[in-house]
Amino acid sequence: MAITSANQLELLQTAEAVAREKMIDPALVIEAMEESLARAAKSRYGSEMDIRVAIDRKTGKATFTRVRTVVEDEALENYQAEMTVEQARQYFAPPSQGNARWIRDGEVITDFSGGPQVGDRFEEEVPPVELGRIAAQSAKQVILQKVREAERERQYEEFKDRVGTIINGTVKREEYGNIIVDIGRGEAVLRRNEKIGRESYRPGDRIRCYVKDVRREARGPQVFLSRTDPQFMAELFKMEVPEIYDGIIEIKAVARDPGSRAKIGVVSYDSSIDPVGACVGMRGSRVQAVVNELQGEKIDIIPWNEDQATFLVNALQPAEVSKVVIDEEAGKIEVVVPDEQLSLAIGRRGQNVRLASQLTGLDIDILTEEEESARRQAEFAERTKLFMDALDLDEFFAQLLVSEGFTSLEEVAYIDIDELLSIDGVDEDTAKELQARARDVIEEQARKAIENARALGAEDSLINFEGLTPQMVEALAQEGIKTLEDFATCADWELAGGWTTVNGERVKDDGILEKFDLSLEEAQHLVMTARIQLGWVDPAELESGDEADDEAEQEGAEA
Repeated sequence: MAITSANQLELLQTAEAVAREKMIDPALVIEAMEESLARAAKSRYGSEMDIRVAIDRKTGKATFTRVRTVVEDEALENYQAEMTVEQARQYFAPPSQGNARWIRDGEVITDFSGGPQVGDRFEEEVPPVELGRIAAQSAKQVILQKVREAERERQYEEFKDRVGTIINGTVKREEYGNIIVDIGRGEAVLRRNEKIGRESYRPGDRIRCYVKDVRREARGPQVFLSRTDPQFMAELFKMEVPEIYDGIIEIKAVARDPGSRAKIGVVSYDSSIDPVGACVGMRGSRVQAVVNELQGEKIDIIPWNEDQATFLVNALQPAEVSKVVIDEEAGKIEVVVPDEQLSLAIGRRGQNVRLASQLTGLDIDILTEEEESARRQAEFAERTKLFMDALDLDEFFAQLLVSEGFTSLEEVAYIDIDELLSIDGVDEDTAKELQARARDVIEEQARKAIENARALGAEDSLINFEGLTPQMVEALAQEGIKTLEDFATCADWELAGGWTTVNGERVKDDGILEKFDLSLEEAQHLVMTARIQLGWVDPAELESGDEADDEAEQEGAEA
């Protein structure tokens, strides 16, 4: 097939037709044609030659050019496509024929007085090739490949910005439980685990999904859809409730058990608009439209509140809550409910409390009033016994101390004496005697703890370290931490304990010193102090790092 015949315009017409069909830029198709023709020319003139093809965008004429580039002597590798500065001098002159030229920095050289330079190109037009059957087939494959790549890039650019939005499509087929969806200019996949349990689809069915992710892959961009993602429900509400779309109402949190039940926390920035009522709609029309799309999934719409306890009480509806106790450091919360409300608060198979936990981001322990009362009584009896045994008090006096809020010997020993004198029946002599007994017991406990720690191999560097009590040193020695160097290698969570997430569930990590109510911040301070004392950390560098962090936080706040 000859490229130089009257069919030159067919190149442009073909490029236009392909670009229109695939919805890509015609220039990309022409570039693919140029590359395919250049490959065919190399098979004719030699693969080592640098043959380039330019197709005129108006006439369709294809111009074949051989290019030789001037390189450094030591960089010369391909004699067919490169030449040294010395070799270039032989040709560096105004070309005798109009089909050759010298190029420097993208412009044709007209002044040859300075001699050739590295990077100059000598371009010489060569006769166009006749495409045989094999060469034509090869050229066709190159064009198709380039067109496919351009089409994939267009699809990726089109859908990458639609992540986090809802898209409508048509079911094409089912593959191994996954639904392939036609979304207009491409295909998307709704995986089996992203479908709502009872759903089934046939080819041709209309489907509405949430665009969860768009990835570049070897076979082209992959668009992943979801109908179980919590944000799918949030986007559906945004479509049904104009106030959410306008920003008057905001969805603060969403939790779903797909196909069964869901909870959504909403807040209104306009005091005249009720966020729950706006989401429900007239006679439930708005929420019912979302429920129908989610295959009958029951939705609890909950007013969001900045106060965690209040929000949690709302989230556990329809159960009634008697009391809430929050442990912010551990990220846990205890909820006390009336005995008859326990099953309602937990829900079927733990569904209600699980969704409330997802909504608030807290681990929730639910107790009945009877269980909470029994636990309080057990703590009261335990502290009473502690004071009776340690301070040699009768039961009535020990109970009196516990009732006044005393929980440990340290509180009795070191509290201001006026606090003890405020208790009915306690005079100054009694208060002093109580504190003296408490201090004697504490000192004896400390002496025994140090003896045990030394017996376990604890060294003076650890025993004398400020911030660690004798009981703490004993606990560390029992875990094999016997020197200050050992202590300095510990992580804060190893000492204070913490929480990690495993398979979506929060798991408790017990700390060596957790029973002494050591916080993570205190553990960090102790470990860092030990490292400074050992010379492992320079305090000046630490302070400069803290100042840099403070400046970064301030800049972020100003931004």
